Amino acid sequence: MGSRTLSIGASLDSPDGHFERNHSENGSMVSLKFHEPNGVLDQGHQVSSPVRRDVNRSLSGVKFLENDDLDLEDGKLEKDRNKTVRSNKAVKIQNQALLSGLAYCLSSCSMILVNKFVLSGYDFNAGISLMLYQNFISVVIVSILSSMGLISREPLTWRLIKVWLPVNVIFVGMLLTSMFSLKYINVAMVTVLKNVTNVITAVGEMYLFKKHHDSRVWAALFLMIVSAVSGGITDLSFHAIGYSWQIVNCFLTASYSLTLRRVMDTAKQVTKSGNLNEFSMVLLNNTLSLPLGILLIFVFNEVDYLYTTPLLRRPDFWLVMTLSGFLGLAISFTSMWFLHQTGATTYSLVGSLNKIPLSVAGIVLFKVPTSLENSASIFFGLLAGVFFARAKMREKTQS
Repeated sequence: MGSRTLSIGASLDSPDGHFERNHSENGSMVSLKFHEPNGVLDQGHQVSSPVRRDVNRSLSGVKFLENDDLDLEDGKLEKDRNKTVRSNKAVKIQNQALLSGLAYCLSSCSMILVNKFVLSGYDFNAGISLMLYQNFISVVIVSILSSMGLISREPLTWRLIKVWLPVNVIFVGMLLTSMFSLKYINVAMVTVLKNVTNVITAVGEMYLFKKHHDSRVWAALFLMIVSAVSGGITDLSFHAIGYSWQIVNCFLTASYSLTLRRVMDTAKQVTKSGNLNEFSMVLLNNTLSLPLGILLIFVFNEVDYLYTTPLLRRPDFWLVMTLSGFLGLAISFTSMWFLHQTGATTYSLVGSLNKIPLSVAGIVLFKVPTSLENSASIFFGLLAGVFFARAKMREKTQS
């Protein structure tokens, strides 16, 4: 697509340049012809001869007409070229938005399903080690891309680390509680219970940032609470430990979102460029999580489990583990790509719609026992998420 646009631009430019060059050469020849009778090339010398003035006036008229024709022709060609470029650009943007949206949906769904498979399918009881390995892969890949000059990132300084450390502690807690809950709860109920995060975030925004939401947003949040409670009551595979971890995860996720807004401004001030892009935040979060993750492995005594489990001697298990690490980083990249191609409102709406196929896939792939009441609660909760995204879009346009 790009090469075609480039070739069209080149073909349009070439005739214009050729025509201008010939026109200026012809003008020089005419000027020389009328100065030659004196035997000297008069440059810039005004001659008062009536005949010369008439001839010059005639030539100026001819030149004026020629320039008019040239401008008209250039205008026509420029108009056609702009029309072609706009058309190609529109198709390119639409393709980029569609491609980035599909990549984001695919990577986010795959990440949750692969994590569920590692924790439940393989019965892997070391969620901290899984998080640590995934974050290590992200650090390695981002560092390689940065050293190759493909992405730009801020250098990690002690001032930046001290500012970012409280956010990183919440980030690690958010990841770990998500791992722990996913081991005990089916994917569909996890997606519904995550809606509680929106309720906590909305209340936090109201008290911390004095932000007021309209009635549609509060109605959607109420529907989310109802769906979460009814889904838990009708869940045939209810697990108290898993639900407890998920409630803690909702509070940590909301805290991460609210704290990030405050810390971002301070973090930008201590960087060299005065900015902190998404790649820098990905590297910062994952790098700082490594020492904290190693500490937690010893605190929760996962070392003994890792020594005794036969899973670490299976190549297929390492393949799935590594795939989960790549998918974790892919979510960061595809979400940034999709957000850049569309916008925050479309991003949030697609994220809510994305939960529907994810929930269906989780029920089908892992053969989750369910009932009509529980399925209705899950579907009701997913629709409440979509309704919430649309209410936020409407709220944003009105404000």
